[in-house]
Order: sequence, then structure tokens, then C-alpha cells
Amino acid sequence: MRKIRKAVFPVAGLGSRFLPATKAQPKEMLPIVDKPLIQYAVEEAVEAGITEMVFITGRAKRAIEDHFDKAYELESELEAAGKQALLDLVRNVIPKNINCIYIRQQAALGLGHAVLCARPVIGDDPFAVLLADDLMDADEGYPSVMTQMTQLFEEEGGSVIAVQDVPREFTRQYGIVSGTPYKDRVEKMHGIVEKPMPDVAPSNLAVVGRYVLSGRIFNYLEKLGRGSGGEIQLTDGIAAMLKDYPVYAYRAAATRYDCGSKLGYLKASVALGMKHPETRDEFLEYLRSLKNV
Repeated sequence: MRKIRKAVFPVAGLGSRFLPATKAQPKEMLPIVDKPLIQYAVEEAVEAGITEMVFITGRAKRAIEDHFDKAYELESELEAAGKQALLDLVRNVIPKNINCIYIRQQAALGLGHAVLCARPVIGDDPFAVLLADDLMDADEGYPSVMTQMTQLFEEEGGSVIAVQDVPREFTRQYGIVSGTPYKDRVEKMHGIVEKPMPDVAPSNLAVVGRYVLSGRIFNYLEKLGRGSGGEIQLTDGIAAMLKDYPVYAYRAAATRYDCGSKLGYLKASVALGMKHPETRDEFLEYLRSLKNV
């Protein structure tokens, strides 16, 4: 089984739920403590051994490219000022062996279309898809979620979709999976449907923003018409593929923060602020002072 060496980051969305903050900056560049969301996702992929990062971008997303590029002026100023620690921090945003590739998505035609845009770079190789909106904080003692998923892919030889249980009234916000228990944290999928109403949802097992996919998915995506919301849905491509090839739903050992929502973003900021070595102690003290609020 081939190792996963390529990852796709669909980052062309408008971030309308965070306006006006996202009027002039990509939502993926919103910071959690001291790193933007997209960096957390890239670091997760790097930990899993992925070396080719493919960003599917849109207009006004240049800040993402700049973030992972060399910052000559900033580095020169930090070096001249003798600020070595900050200089090292800037230079090590991404390891030197990582290759970043940027592809423009010409039209907002959905997640399936964004993934299909990566085909010229991915070819027939298996690959990961990471949605930076979903910040995945691995449970203590576990590797990154993408590492967990690539290990399962290599063990089973089938595509892997990250899932979590959600209240049934929220099924209309997610792709929803049906399947049968296969082993610990894993179900073998029978079907998947995009944003079903609660009364017709096949389960409350919801897809969250991590995928490890066979390169075969492109053959199914290119044949799709527009689905839910008038978009080409990755969910529909997976539904077609699993009729011919195995797909596994994986309950990741992690806490997922939906940073595409204001509440999820705030929760992530608090949770990671409580873990960060520079902020942890004073931040915890501050939070305890608010216990009567």
C-alpha cells in the first residue's frame, strides 16, 4: 500500500460567517493563540509524513501563499535587530522539505469541485484532504488525527473518512454516514448523504473535515452533476465510489473545534490558550477569576 505523501487544502471559501473580519483576510489565516488555522492543518499533515501540500485557492487568498513563503524583509529586520528567537520562528513556519503548490479554483462550485481541481498534481496517488475550519486537537497519547487516519488507510487499503456523533437535529449541517461496526473506532460504510433532514437521516454519524482518499475518487467526481446547494459535492463522489470500493468511517481520538463558527472558534482559542506554554498559567488564573460571570 502506497504511503500518503500529498494533501489537499481547499481554502477558496469566502468565510462569510466571520465578516467583517474576513473582508480583507482569508478565514484560514484567523489565529488561534499565535498560529493561523491553516498552519495547524499543515502541521498535522507534516506529522503524518506528508510532504506535498496542495492549496486550492481563490481570490483574496494571497496571504496564505505569503505565510508559507520566505519573508525576506521581515527576516532581514529581525536579523539586524538581533531577535534570533523570532527569526527562527518565522523561518520554521514550515519545514524546508515541504513543497507547497497553489491552484486557483475559478468558480465556487463546492468541495468536490475543489478536490477535483487538484487532480493534475495528485494523479492516481492516494491523498489526504484537510479542511482548516475543523481544528483537530488529538487526545493525549495519540498522534495527530491525520497520522491516525493514514495508519488506518495503510492497514485496510481503503479510503478513510473522519466522523463524529452529532445531535440528530444537526444532521442537516453535515454529510451523514451509514455503516456497520468494523473494529474499534471504525465502521465500514454502506452509504453517505449530504445534509439530510433529521427525520430522514440514516444516522447521526457526521463527516468532519479530514479525509484520506484513493486517487480513484477523481473518476467519480468528474462524472457528477451538481448536487446539494447547486454544488459538486465530495459526499456524492464518495457515495458513488463506495459502491465499488471499501470506505471506512473513523471516529478520531481527538476533540474537533468547528472554527468556521464563532462559538467553535472561541472554544478553540480558550482550549489551546490553556495549553500554550506562554499563556497557560496566567490564562487559567484569569479564567478562574471569571467563575462568577
